[in-house]
Amino acid sequence: MSDFHQFGPVTAIPRLVSRDAEEMEQRLKELAQRFPVSLVLPMVPAEMHRPALARIVDELCKVSWVDTLVISLNRAKAEDYRRALEYFERYPGRKVVLWSESPAVSAFVSDMAAAGLNTGEPGKGRACWLAIGLVLAEDRASYIAFQDADVVNYSRWMLGRLVLPAIEPTVDFDFVKAYYSRVSDRLHGRVTRLLLTPLLGAFTRLIGQDPYIGYLSSFRYALSGEFAIKCDLAEKLRLPCDWGLEIVTLFEVLRHRAPRRLCQVEIAERYDHKHQDLSERDPTQGLNRMSRDIMKHLLRTLAAAGVNLSPGLLMSLLAAFQRHAQDAVSDSYAVAVVNHLKYDRHGEEQSVHVFTEALRASIDEFLADPLGPPLVPNWSRVWAGVPDASARLLAAVERGEEPPVGFRR
Repeated sequence: MSDFHQFGPVTAIPRLVSRDAEEMEQRLKELAQRFPVSLVLPMVPAEMHRPALARIVDELCKVSWVDTLVISLNRAKAEDYRRALEYFERYPGRKVVLWSESPAVSAFVSDMAAAGLNTGEPGKGRACWLAIGLVLAEDRASYIAFQDADVVNYSRWMLGRLVLPAIEPTVDFDFVKAYYSRVSDRLHGRVTRLLLTPLLGAFTRLIGQDPYIGYLSSFRYALSGEFAIKCDLAEKLRLPCDWGLEIVTLFEVLRHRAPRRLCQVEIAERYDHKHQDLSERDPTQGLNRMSRDIMKHLLRTLAAAGVNLSPGLLMSLLAAFQRHAQDAVSDSYAVAVVNHLKYDRHGEEQSVHVFTEALRASIDEFLADPLGPPLVPNWSRVWAGVPDASARLLAAVERGEEPPVGFRR
């Protein structure tokens, strides 16, 4: 049974009963006429070889209330773009394939950089940033929803539950974050269970109750990739280009909205998507890389939120985190045993070791450079710096494979 008790400043909307699917679909259709929704699906070409994306498209083909599906394709070549056009051809609604590396979009990104607007490195962050810009430039939608492309057990009702708290005017949230249980025959979600949650607990033990740490701690799955956001708020988001995207998004929405305008919603009892390798020997890959990106952005957002991160505090944090993470392993073991799930305790302890070393490296990086690389500018700044950026982006996306005028290879 879902827990309907509230913890912290962000409202949690659990899945308590099975709502009639047809009734919810009808309500979404009615509301989407007043508050159109664009759905962004950031993806890499490899997703088109996996069964998860095929299921997602099957389900989306049954959704009639989404205004536009934006396929934000990144790290792709021309043949990948052409395949994406064919892959999504069966989707009956309005759709746009935004190829981040197309000649025209690449030229647009270069023009932004020449205007003093840092657009970061290629990756999911830039793909989401470009998709936000496209939706804003088209000026068709009131809300934007984001959905990962690797969900094995995807259902269109997950999208419905994500979007409904945003467009339902009787509750009217500006930002909705998805949460769910990451479980199959074993517990998943190692970065949340064994890194983020223990780290926030360690911070609380060291410095006491802090509003920003309390805000982050109130999210039941702070690292989920699914969220819905009002367009005028999306226009204000500054984003990173790495695995820190989810943490920075939570910081950015809090900068511009009171916590009461934000919520989280349980979209599924169980949620199964691609599981990253730990990559304990290579800090540039897998969960090792992910944990480092998340922690360096967490430290920088904490500092920006007013938490005094002295060298002494951070050294104490390292020891406190290790203790909290070890306790998290024991907690997870108890959950697994009582629910008769498989549990690799040695593997979990290895994960804690990798996360501890990743935290050590992130602390060193933070102390050397508290600011770090600049975030991608929000679209409000883009419009101010390049007044015709909207028209230029629309033209670049429309050109697809065609190079821009004056383009030279």
